[in-house]
Amino acid sequence: MKMQRSYMISDDLDDLETLEKQLEVAGVSKPQIHVLSPKAKDADVAHHSHLHEIQSIMKSDVVFSTVRAALLGFCAFVLILVVAYVAGWTESAAGWMPFVFLAIVLFGFVTWEGGLYGIQKPNHHFARFQQALQAGKHIFFVDLEPQQEAVLEKLLKDHRSIELAGSGSSAPRWIIAVQRKLGVIRHS
Repeated sequence: MKMQRSYMISDDLDDLETLEKQLEVAGVSKPQIHVLSPKAKDADVAHHSHLHEIQSIMKSDVVFSTVRAALLGFCAFVLILVVAYVAGWTESAAGWMPFVFLAIVLFGFVTWEGGLYGIQKPNHHFARFQQALQAGKHIFFVDLEPQQEAVLEKLLKDHRSIELAGSGSSAPRWIIAVQRKLGVIRHS
């Protein structure tokens, strides 16, 4: 079965830290738990050493936009080569080389521009929370296995300052497993 991401909103970091500790005791691993904070409150999160804040690169849409642009760049790459072949331009003395070079340059440029565009935009997964972030609240999200969802529901009953804010697609299970195996996220 597929993992599910549960989103919560709160302005109480102490309560979020307590919830994270309780989730870990209940068997939810640290790579499954994240906190997204407004930029103005990053220092506050740093004072809560147990909270796992997402990396700054993941706050923007740079990865998603770069991948999308790379797909578009690949289409441009193929289009240039097909047009050059169909038009007969590759039969000249220069052959394929200028067209392959142009296709590679265009692929790289389109991919690069996609990354520059994405770095300016908030991550598309968090776009629905921009109003809460602008209000100074924190977004707490947990990637849960189906059997772990009941644990979260039970724990949330004791945390009145945390409001459930929906669900979405989770990080792939293999990414979480690699983080767990490599110890990428350190316990405090």
